[in-house]
Amino acid sequence: MTILGIETSCDDTSIAVVKDGEILSSVVSSQIKVHAPYGGVVPNLAARAHLENIGPVLKEAMKKAGNPEIDLIAVTKGPGLIPSLLVGVNFAKALAYNWKKPLLGINHLEGHLYANWLDNRRSNRRQFGGSTSDCFPALCLIVSGGHTQLVLMKDHGQYQLLGETRDDAAGEAFDKVAKLLGLGYPGGPAISAHAEKFSIFNFQFSKISFPRPMIDSKDYDFSFSGLKTAVLYFVKTLDKKQIKELTPAICAEFQKAVVDVLISKTIKAAKDYKAKSIMISGGVAANKKLRKEMKKRVEKELPNTSYQTPAPNLCTDNAVMIAVAACFKKNTQSNGWTKIEANANLRLTT
Repeated sequence: MTILGIETSCDDTSIAVVKDGEILSSVVSSQIKVHAPYGGVVPNLAARAHLENIGPVLKEAMKKAGNPEIDLIAVTKGPGLIPSLLVGVNFAKALAYNWKKPLLGINHLEGHLYANWLDNRRSNRRQFGGSTSDCFPALCLIVSGGHTQLVLMKDHGQYQLLGETRDDAAGEAFDKVAKLLGLGYPGGPAISAHAEKFSIFNFQFSKISFPRPMIDSKDYDFSFSGLKTAVLYFVKTLDKKQIKELTPAICAEFQKAVVDVLISKTIKAAKDYKAKSIMISGGVAANKKLRKEMKKRVEKELPNTSYQTPAPNLCTDNAVMIAVAACFKKNTQSNGWTKIEANANLRLTT
């Protein structure tokens, strides 16, 4: 089956063509330059950019794929920014009507989960095409600019939400801290790069210490608003020269605080629910520190549990993951295009 995936939940316009687990094309039009002056995504500007980009992105994706016959169209229906979602959903409806093809609405978070089922690594391709019973139950950490959740995936399409952020998502905290340090947007890559400078150039040890919110709580929820505020109050005690000098140290400690909490909660949940595998996904899952430290903790404390991560380019929003999710849901949902509606607050449910 050849599936056309469409993703416009936030600020990336993406369309991909996937055939039987093989990526024929993947095109992503970024809006970073549009939103950078504001330090974050402006919904109406994002929607306008999607309107401008989605047609050309479709043509490029189809051309790169060799203009194949499409069997199914899959589109992100939520959660996300409603102006952005409406562009993608309505475009997909028009396309399905014009091409006379079935249309499937996909949960954006489910797409992130299924990014773990398609990669350049042989093991994940085997799982995509064959039996996957050996990976369930899977403990999945979805961590991005808009979402931070721990989900127990009992089988394909069977989910249990164990915990989520009570305020800021981890990626949102990265963006806000980067903004107050004057590092630009998006914040995740900028903070990671400065944190690496702290390690690489071996700056004099700093006594900077930020809290690890809820790291010892008995539940699986997260909170990053207080951590962001702690950075703000610390920065207010510095002059411009000190901020510049200490930025690598601040970034390193902030990043470590976020990573420590994410890993601690994930390992705890994996032990409590006897997970056979641990998966991470979402834009923050591309963070090198998180990927490396999570791998160490899994190998040390859960040696019989497999650990999977998507390729970095499949962590951020993309249409490949939407098409892959559709591969596992094509026989379980109605394909009527008239029934699909955008839902900004869509939940991940069984």
